[in-house]
This record gives sequence, C-alpha cells and structure tokens, in this order.
Amino acid sequence: MNKKKHIGQRGFTLIEMLIVIIIIGLLASLVGPKLFTKVDKARIKTAKAQIELLSAAIDTYRLDMGKFPATLKELRSSDDPRWEGPYLPKAIPPDPWNNSYEYKYPGKHGAYDIISYGADGKPEGTGNDRDIVSWE
Repeated sequence: MNKKKHIGQRGFTLIEMLIVIIIIGLLASLVGPKLFTKVDKARIKTAKAQIELLSAAIDTYRLDMGKFPATLKELRSSDDPRWEGPYLPKAIPPDPWNNSYEYKYPGKHGAYDIISYGADGKPEGTGNDRDIVSWE
C-alpha cells in the first residue's frame, strides 16, 4: 500500500494545546478577582437601593396610617380600614446575600432602622461583611 502524506494538513501538538491552556489560566487568574470585586460592589449598591425602597414604603405607610408599621409585613397587608396598600409592589425582598432585612421600630438612629448585615449575616464586620444601614 502506498501511504500518502497529507500536504497542508497539520494538527496541534499536545505541547501547543497545553501552552494555550496555561495562557488562558493565567488570564483568568488576573481578570477573575477584578470581576468579583464588581459583583461585591453591585450587591452593596443593591442593598442600599432596596433599603431606600423600603424606607419610602414605610414613610408612605406612616402618612396613610398615622403611625409606623410594627413589622415590614404590614407594608403588604393589613386589616386596618385606613390601609391603602400594598406599599410594596412585590413581596419583601431578601437582601443581596439572601438574608432578611432587620427592621427596628423605634430605631436607635431615627424613627426606624433598616439593616442588612452584609455577606456574613451578622452584626458589624468589614468589607463584604459590613452592615448596610438606613441612617447612612
């Protein structure tokens, strides 16, 4: 049998493929951490926006009812005849770390306090674990 060489056809060698994989890994290790800091900042901004939304709903509730709600659930339903809600268009959202917002009435820093305890879900902390609050 005659073995014909395929002229112009050439595949990648294992070494060439390994080099490409190593380069992709190095690029991912440089770019990945930068992307994760963007995600963390977006979560903090989302928590601040949700706290502002909850504050606006609480203030509207107070105008209609003449008092602040005892719990955030009162923003969604009430038996009181003065109630003109729901004051939130959807269910009360969890914070971006999937924890419940802490609502305190009366508050220590104002008429009421709304707190997200950050990524760790515990009071205080730094970085992603720091508290996002309604009074700042």
